[in-house]
Amino acid sequence: MRTKLYRRFSAVLLVLAALICAMAAARAEQTYPIVIEHALGTTVIERKPERIAAVSWANHEVPLALGVVPVGFARANFGDDDDDGLLPWVAEKLAELGGQPPALFDEGDGIDFEAVAASRPDVILAAYSGLSQADYDTLSQIAPVVAYPQAPWATDWREMIRLNSMGIGMETQGEELIARLEAEISETTAAYPKLAGKTAMFVTHINPLDLSTINFYTANDTRVKFFEDLGLASPISVREASASGLFSGSISAERVDLFDDVDIVVTYGDPAAIEQVKSNALIGTLPAVRNGAVIGLGRDPVGTAANPTPLSISWVLKDYVRLLAEAAAKAE
Repeated sequence: MRTKLYRRFSAVLLVLAALICAMAAARAEQTYPIVIEHALGTTVIERKPERIAAVSWANHEVPLALGVVPVGFARANFGDDDDDGLLPWVAEKLAELGGQPPALFDEGDGIDFEAVAASRPDVILAAYSGLSQADYDTLSQIAPVVAYPQAPWATDWREMIRLNSMGIGMETQGEELIARLEAEISETTAAYPKLAGKTAMFVTHINPLDLSTINFYTANDTRVKFFEDLGLASPISVREASASGLFSGSISAERVDLFDDVDIVVTYGDPAAIEQVKSNALIGTLPAVRNGAVIGLGRDPVGTAANPTPLSISWVLKDYVRLLAEAAAKAE
């Protein structure tokens, strides 16, 4: 009797397992056409793309993170320490996935439309980009284009993954990727509880020859949004100085006192430039600068990945968070 009941119970479990697998497969299967609304128009993708191209910064990392090698994408123009056109996390992923090497588009003078067309894409990913309407219209003559949802260069890493994964028919896998990265971020930042509540500002760059203006990334920029992922807060001063739709802003150094609520300053600049800032009669009075809570990033992997992307987050997360924690300790 017990044996029969056990067999029936096992059979029921097998049926339930099969149903769960079938439901999961159904959720993962993308239906077509896909319609994506964005700031530059509406994109319709009629069938699953097989040949994927990407323009601008890091959009190619989404298909790569999901196991798909694009036919072409933009050559890296910052942080490429060996001049092969690939950032280290991209090179590593390409080596892991293998297959035909992708074409690299040179965007030094803007989008290389001829090179993109030559790659014969079924879809073009540009969720994180600064495409103009003219750029979008031209690219759309080549293939459907996934553009940014609201404003140029204002798409955060989650939105980049969501839109680009949707564009290649892998929306479910994109959400799973976001969940994995969020878990990794939470685990890493948990080791640095003193980051919580500290405020951080990202200065675009330091020009030792002209310290009369402070140029900064606004609350719309991905670098600033990433601070919140890491447990930091965006200062009220930065939020109030952030113009709608713009990813950067500037303010006269004579008004530096507006940023007195900033605990940590992150910027691109070498140690010599940072020292000049500290000795400046105006900027040197900023509490974060006075306390030495300034992080100078270089043209290296950590400096590049301060602008978070699907593959770079895991590559440099621990190093970047450690730098922020060291600066936070000086702000106390």
